[in-house]
Amino acid sequence: MSAQESVEEKHQAICFVSSTAPDAEAARLKLIDRYGDIPFEEADVIVALGGDGTMLQTLHRTMSAPKPVYGMNRGSLGFLMNDFSERGLRARLAVAQPSIIHPLLMRTRDVHDQEMTARAINEVSLWRQKYQAAKIEILVDDRVRVAELVADGVLVATPAGSTAYNLSASGPILPWGSRLMALTPICVFRPRRWRGALLPEGAKVAFEILEHDKRPVAAAADHIEIRDVMRVAVETDFATSLILLHDAGHPFDERTLREQFGV
Repeated sequence: MSAQESVEEKHQAICFVSSTAPDAEAARLKLIDRYGDIPFEEADVIVALGGDGTMLQTLHRTMSAPKPVYGMNRGSLGFLMNDFSERGLRARLAVAQPSIIHPLLMRTRDVHDQEMTARAINEVSLWRQKYQAAKIEILVDDRVRVAELVADGVLVATPAGSTAYNLSASGPILPWGSRLMALTPICVFRPRRWRGALLPEGAKVAFEILEHDKRPVAAAADHIEIRDVMRVAVETDFATSLILLHDAGHPFDERTLREQFGV
């Protein structure tokens, strides 16, 4: 058996998932009719139809047992998605290039002394729950770097997530595959001129919530939200490797460059 045949054989068992959008669901049914459908847990590869939100949800479903996920854009945003086509899917999967994503691991402790963990592919974000600005102490590798951040919030973003909420908060776009995290404040009031930092992916970031009874703060790992936190710790989960497939000739680093130049 040739190497090409071996790769194609690996991707024979396909599971199709989609968002609830009519275009995405219609595409899923057409693809199932053409290629068949395997249950999620038994599939060799997952094909996600929708936008970037669908891709993130699908990757989260593979968190405990990572398997390749190939997205096709049937949504409004498609930074993480490939172009949609009903034809030639197995051939595209055979030559698709894998990118490995290590998610962020968030550990929280709330005002009731309850501890929770969650993982994020895009970002871990903290934000104020009430009208008053949050006050947050920021530590990097157990060293205080910002004694009192007064802001709507703060986030830690991966390269995969740097073009999402992080970019909206005027954070930097990180090249795909760079071994960095973006630490970005949200609507910062003090320190006046602080606009965030770039950190190595191995850094351990901690946030201590100041005046938490008066200025409550919520934290979220992508879509998983925890309210009334007192402490949030964030680090890269190198033990988890998520597999994102993309078409040859359309790598994410090129898309990231286009974002930086606004084209």
